[in-house]
Amino acid sequence: MELRQLYYFVKVAKREHVTKAAEELHVAQSAVSRQIHQLEEELGAKLFLQKGRNLQLTPVGTLFLKRAEVILADLERAVVEIQEFLDPEKGEVRLGFPHSLGISLIPEVVSAFRKQNPNVNFRFKQGMYPSLIQDVMKGDVDLAFVSPCPETHAHVTGQTVLTEELFAILPTNHPLSQEDSIDLIQLKDEPFVLFSEGYSLRPIVSDACKEAGFEPIIGFEGQETDTIRGLVAAGMGVSLLPEMALQGSGKLQPAKVRVKSPRVTRTIGLIYRSNEKLPLVAKAFQRYLLDFFACVEAKNRL
Repeated sequence: MELRQLYYFVKVAKREHVTKAAEELHVAQSAVSRQIHQLEEELGAKLFLQKGRNLQLTPVGTLFLKRAEVILADLERAVVEIQEFLDPEKGEVRLGFPHSLGISLIPEVVSAFRKQNPNVNFRFKQGMYPSLIQDVMKGDVDLAFVSPCPETHAHVTGQTVLTEELFAILPTNHPLSQEDSIDLIQLKDEPFVLFSEGYSLRPIVSDACKEAGFEPIIGFEGQETDTIRGLVAAGMGVSLLPEMALQGSGKLQPAKVRVKSPRVTRTIGLIYRSNEKLPLVAKAFQRYLLDFFACVEAKNRL
């Protein structure tokens, strides 16, 4: 069975006439008739019945038409996807990232990239560190931001693109809320609002507290930066958050204070599948991101 036979069959089925289908296909009527006949012989069933000057699908022909249309549609999509894969100015970038980056960073870089590449679309997927690694491995996303970047991994690779400082966040009526900076040990008796287990920011905060000489008292747990920020602003405890997660809106906002000892940071990596070429559009976005973060790091050093 040839794809040409399927294509001719669908055209005849839609036009209900061999001559009209042949005209639309710009081929001889005899060529269309021959391909339909060969297809019926191979299937061992009649696909059309003569009805006056037109043709009518048999029950078998109606069933076969549904399948043939699916096959041809899938083939057409595959051709489009391949063309987009090979065109750095078209197609779709599938990007994964943790929730904390979705507040400002992702909208900023995607918007700037699309100003230069308006024909590129994006599909986003948010998740925790383990799920983002899996999304990259399974091919559900082309690129993903994770924190931290895995040093060694059998199936994904990447590079650290940004180091970000974490700040203490406190209720606005907290005695330390007006300080320019504090030592983390000053919060040892406070309840902490932490991310749930599995979120990469949780061990960063816990390890920083241990380095300062205490175990954090866990008062509440949350799964989104908005929740952490809101609970702290409502007086339910204190926490540490990266600066880009503190750009919330609304009346209820916590105070932000720099932590001078120990200095608390997180690294953000950009990862992709090892030993596999990225679609050209994703490769173009990857290059854009590396240039973008190189500029950010250079400004931070000034």
